[in-house]
Amino acid sequence: MSYYRRYFTQNGDIVFITMVTYNRQPILIDNIGLVRESFKSVKYKFEIIAGIVLKDHIHILIRPENIEELPKIITFFKYHFSHKYPNITVKSEIQQKRQEKGVWQRRYYDHIIRDENDLYKHIDYIHYNSVKHYNIAPIDWKFSTFKKFVANKWYEENWYNFGDKYNIENVEYE
Repeated sequence: MSYYRRYFTQNGDIVFITMVTYNRQPILIDNIGLVRESFKSVKYKFEIIAGIVLKDHIHILIRPENIEELPKIITFFKYHFSHKYPNITVKSEIQQKRQEKGVWQRRYYDHIIRDENDLYKHIDYIHYNSVKHYNIAPIDWKFSTFKKFVANKWYEENWYNFGDKYNIENVEYE
């Protein structure tokens, strides 16, 4: 049996998270209100630094108040979304046995940010995802923190131009 480990360092760390829907169902944009509600419903304290919601997955950078609560934050978010999600999907025998709704992949990807360069690389990657998946400029994608970053003058509105594609697309975090 293989074991899946999560490594925690200290409180105040920023963590990059990727959560993917089961079988990559394109349900998140159509349920964006529920995504937002689910993040707000988490009873553990955390700050969202940057994020993007795509049709079938979410990338976020968060700073949990207590790093050891990170799995609980993700579990609580997924649980709330799954139980409020209006459409139950066809479930496998294993999912039925575990009483899962078949909305999310069981696991998620996490990466603890190591330094300032790593942080900026991940923020760029998050905001680049609208280009990567839909060929939509970050300023035109409604479901990310890009406009907040522009308003705070951390990015220029035209930060990404399609000629820069090869500078970012070689970075893969899923």
